[in-house]
Amino acid sequence: MRADSSDRKVLLKALVIRWTGTLEGRSGLQSEAPPSVGSKAGREAVLALNLETIISFPGGESLQAFALVTVLVEKAAAPGIKALVRGVEAVLQHNQDTLLQALQQLRLSIQDMAKALAQMHDYVDPDIFYTVIRIFLSGWKDNPAMPEGLVYEGVTTEPLRYSGGSAAQSSVLQAFDEFLGIRHCKGSGDFLHRMRDHMPPSHKAFLEDLHLAPSLRDYVLTSGAGCCLMAYNQCVEALAQLRSYHINVVARYIISAASRARSKMLSHPAPHALEDRGTGGTAVLSFLKSVREKTVEAILHPNA
Repeated sequence: MRADSSDRKVLLKALVIRWTGTLEGRSGLQSEAPPSVGSKAGREAVLALNLETIISFPGGESLQAFALVTVLVEKAAAPGIKALVRGVEAVLQHNQDTLLQALQQLRLSIQDMAKALAQMHDYVDPDIFYTVIRIFLSGWKDNPAMPEGLVYEGVTTEPLRYSGGSAAQSSVLQAFDEFLGIRHCKGSGDFLHRMRDHMPPSHKAFLEDLHLAPSLRDYVLTSGAGCCLMAYNQCVEALAQLRSYHINVVARYIISAASRARSKMLSHPAPHALEDRGTGGTAVLSFLKSVREKTVEAILHPNA
């Protein structure tokens, strides 16, 4: 990367040609989304799993563990995705027994996601994540290091702005939100919807279909089935707890790590200012707290 005569950041043509050639024919925006790190079956690796990362950046075992823990979280979510599909069908068929089973499975899946996320603390070093791994996950939209974006030499003369990798680019939690009828405030909601442009088209379409499905919340409130209402609230509470745990992880891996990095800048100046921001470009704590708050507000209180 170099700066042009206007001091804009420019990605060299040799890299641009390779990158755009690789991405040609793919839908979605050009940025590092979580699924593109991925994993494959292979030799015994970290976490005692038969998985290893397909590609690698600097960061050593912490990088590999970060990618694999992310895979474990997505794996734990799979039964929940299947459950919400059954839940939508149950609402359409007015089948309370099937709906109850689906909600119970969804709650268990969300709780398993939290257990998988907890492994981050065991295998990923916070300082390595913040000072090394995070650099390669960050994009050039809402990035103070590249406020004007990045010029793709040989492709465009105007800077382009793409978000970095973000958990919001996974369709899982957005699918749970749509199914449970959780609506976020404008700022957070706009960011979440923008992240859908980084998802595979089929995932984005799935979220749109869920949004158009009959309201689970309305059905639970009007059905008179107390067991379904309780199961619904347990799902929402589990999702709020998962988001609270995510906030704790972010506090350790970004906020606390940023504080330590700033203290070291006194003797080892950093190339640019360190920011307490997520790799997707958000003011991470305020965003996550807003999302959690709206999740808690979705708990139903029919007798209130």
